[in-house]
Amino acid sequence: MSDALKNKRIAILATDGVEYVELVEPRKALERAGAKTELISPKDGKIKGWNHTDWGDSISVDVNLKSADPNNYDALMLPGGVMNPDHLRQDPAAVQFVRSFFEAHKPVAAICHGPWMLVEAGVASGRTLTSWPSLKTDIRNAGGQWVDQEVVNDHGLVTSRKPDDIPAFSKKMIEEFGEGKHKAQHA
Repeated sequence: MSDALKNKRIAILATDGVEYVELVEPRKALERAGAKTELISPKDGKIKGWNHTDWGDSISVDVNLKSADPNNYDALMLPGGVMNPDHLRQDPAAVQFVRSFFEAHKPVAAICHGPWMLVEAGVASGRTLTSWPSLKTDIRNAGGQWVDQEVVNDHGLVTSRKPDDIPAFSKKMIEEFGEGKHKAQHA
């Protein structure tokens, strides 16, 4: 275990339908780097993970979204899975939770369909990012520049396309989360 993220608290926002590997593997990388992670969800208890084409394992929720204070966290990770962000973007509290990290200039990382939350939170405009290819038009319509790359960093906003990108995503996320607040981050 390294100490690149020692004393950093990282929020992970997810609900049922999260792509299991996109939550679990980056989370392990964060914890190996010394971070304390907390899974935040509108649901209590456990959420159901998705494994490519079928339901996967359940994941224990640490904090209910109603009780989560973004001020208690140094950074935010948004895993993908089609259903996960599609449900979260319909929840005003989840959208505001995401927006608050940008308002505070804190680093954010989103993979696969996770950037849908950036579109919904109104923070994609003027940013260069990547995602699962089906979000390309949504990102462009929201004023973002979509690129097809393994990992993209735009002033503390780290994005990746798919599960195959997790190693590069995790490495860049740890680097940016370690740097902390980014002045060029905007809401």
